[in-house]
Amino acid sequence: MNHIQPVWAPPGLPWLEFNLSTSLMSIVTAVIVFLLAFFATRKLKEGVPTGIQNVFEWIVDFVYGIIGSTIGLKKGAKFIFLGLTLILFIWIGNLLGLPFNFMTVHEEPLVIWGQEIVSQEMIDASTMMHHDKKVVEVAWWKSPTADMSVTLALSLSMILLTHILSVRYRGGKAYLKHYFEPYLIWLPLNIIEEIAKFLTLGMRLYGNIFAGEVLIGVIMMLGVFGVFPLIVWQAFSIFVGSIQAYVFTILTMVYISQKIQDAH
Repeated sequence: MNHIQPVWAPPGLPWLEFNLSTSLMSIVTAVIVFLLAFFATRKLKEGVPTGIQNVFEWIVDFVYGIIGSTIGLKKGAKFIFLGLTLILFIWIGNLLGLPFNFMTVHEEPLVIWGQEIVSQEMIDASTMMHHDKKVVEVAWWKSPTADMSVTLALSLSMILLTHILSVRYRGGKAYLKHYFEPYLIWLPLNIIEEIAKFLTLGMRLYGNIFAGEVLIGVIMMLGVFGVFPLIVWQAFSIFVGSIQAYVFTILTMVYISQKIQDAH
């Protein structure tokens, strides 16, 4: 065992585990999104925008296009901030694991907040050597969306939001009635459909980003022979990361549209 994830659990609650790397990178992603929005809107100029304002306005127009093609701007204009937040957070999160990796090397046990992150057993089982000593590398920098807990949490949040909006726009009676349409026996299938939306929305994003990072790690093991393949794959990963951010956002808007389409 060489590369491990820094997993921490509160004392007395071993089942409640937190991946410190995922938590750190989620915060980094959120800060980058905030700073991008802050600097893009700090000094707005009328007329033809330039610099970062021009880029941000293009992103806003792009999200408006997604909303217009799914919900319609009359009902969907209020979801512009949701769409912007989703596409920026996921896009930036997808790309953070591409530029470089940050790992710390440990030849002794590592304890954080009273919790042993690197144990002596992990070191003894490692095959990596440093200065004639067995060591374990702890990975701290990665794409937060390469963690299933992040993508499924995003997916669950969006699916719950669609149900809340359905109750709000259509009323509780119409919301419940939907599950028995077109016939009563369709109830199990309608429930399975909602579960499938949740799983596919999160697993699609996770699978694509995680697989990309794994392949980058494999290519890096080739040393100098992997330089060109690494450049090509990273360029392709940027494309994949952008597409996945778009797919997640547009599917969210489609699901919202399905829940409020009959509301007046």
